[in-house]
Amino acid sequence: MVVSKKMMKESILPSVCEDDEEGENNETLGGIASRQASRPRSVYSRGSVDGQRVLRSRLSLRDEQNADEQKEDEFEKDTGSCPCDGQQMEEDCVIPEEDYDIDLELDAFRNERQAYDPTGQTRYKEACKMLSVTPMSCFLRNINQTELNMMHCGLGPQGIKALAVSLVTNTSILKMNLRDNWMEGMGGAAIADMLKENCYITEIDLSENSVGEHGARALSGMLLENTTLVSLKLSGSHLDEHAARHLAPALLSNQKLQHLDLSHNRFGDIAGEILGAAIAENIGMKSLNLAWNTIRGNGAIAFVKGLEANIFLRTLDLSYNGLGKEGAKALEEVLKHNNTLEDLNISINSIPLVGAIHLAIGLKVNSTLRILKMSRNPIQSAGCFAILKSVQANPKSALEFLDFSDNYVDKEFEDLFNTVKETIPNLQVKHEIKTELKKS
Repeated sequence: MVVSKKMMKESILPSVCEDDEEGENNETLGGIASRQASRPRSVYSRGSVDGQRVLRSRLSLRDEQNADEQKEDEFEKDTGSCPCDGQQMEEDCVIPEEDYDIDLELDAFRNERQAYDPTGQTRYKEACKMLSVTPMSCFLRNINQTELNMMHCGLGPQGIKALAVSLVTNTSILKMNLRDNWMEGMGGAAIADMLKENCYITEIDLSENSVGEHGARALSGMLLENTTLVSLKLSGSHLDEHAARHLAPALLSNQKLQHLDLSHNRFGDIAGEILGAAIAENIGMKSLNLAWNTIRGNGAIAFVKGLEANIFLRTLDLSYNGLGKEGAKALEEVLKHNNTLEDLNISINSIPLVGAIHLAIGLKVNSTLRILKMSRNPIQSAGCFAILKSVQANPKSALEFLDFSDNYVDKEFEDLFNTVKETIPNLQVKHEIKTELKKS
């Protein structure tokens, strides 16, 4: 049986009035301990607070009860349902705690799925906005390719920073060319930090960016951690002996880097000594380019001695340095004992005739060198003749190409060369013929 709130109030009201007649003219309300537990809460005034005593008159209580009854009559007419249905409706509107937890988990999953970007495109745009640089459309177009060529784009240090942020998570690009982008030391450091995290890029060209000592320090630190990079080009990077001191520990410990280009820098005698000691202990390098530096004198001798101890390097470019006679003499021992070097470029190194004779002595026993480039050295025709004669005398010689460009040879050399071609038909010799020989 359903008992309306109105009937409950009518049954309770007389008892309240009787209590008031027996007690004082004013009634005390709000003390829960003084009331019976079955009393409805609606008898209290809207301003009552539990634990406090509020004085109310019987007249005001009657007026309030009549107003409440009128509101309940109107509510029942409008809804045609029991007043307790309102409580049910309120309970139905409450979201269960379990459902709320599930919603949070779904929202977190959606955010996580949206944040994962294997290309780094989203991160790149955000980084560009934060660094106030314009996003490069050529990068966004090729962000999914295996090779990225951004030569001469003028990115600058800030643009390189934005690029590095996105490449941390990129899993597509394997080869990068960032040549000539004004990155300087700050940009070089950003690329170094990226390569510490990225384990997909295997080849990168940072040439002509003037990274200097600051960039060299950061890149050397990267080489101590990175295990995937096999080719690094730092040509024209304003590297000197201070940069060489940073690079040496990396060359000693890194066993994965196979190709290193340090050409067109400022390495001198001291740098030659530092790099020579590092090359002697390196066990991973296959090709090294030190062309267009100023390694000469004692630095050249020290570097060549380090090369003698190396048993992994196959290609070495020392052109446009200053080996001279003493450097060529040290190379004699390299050619005698090194059994891995296959391609050697010592063009434009001020090697005289005596130096050519030292090289010829080493070539008499060498069995691995295939390519020897000696163009524009003042070795004269006699020096060319001595080297070619030693190749002829070595049955184990593997030489396939000799470059004597800008060295004029005489008839004696031509006769020897024609004889050698009969026994070694695959040997190619590049040289200059004197004018009188051409006429004859």
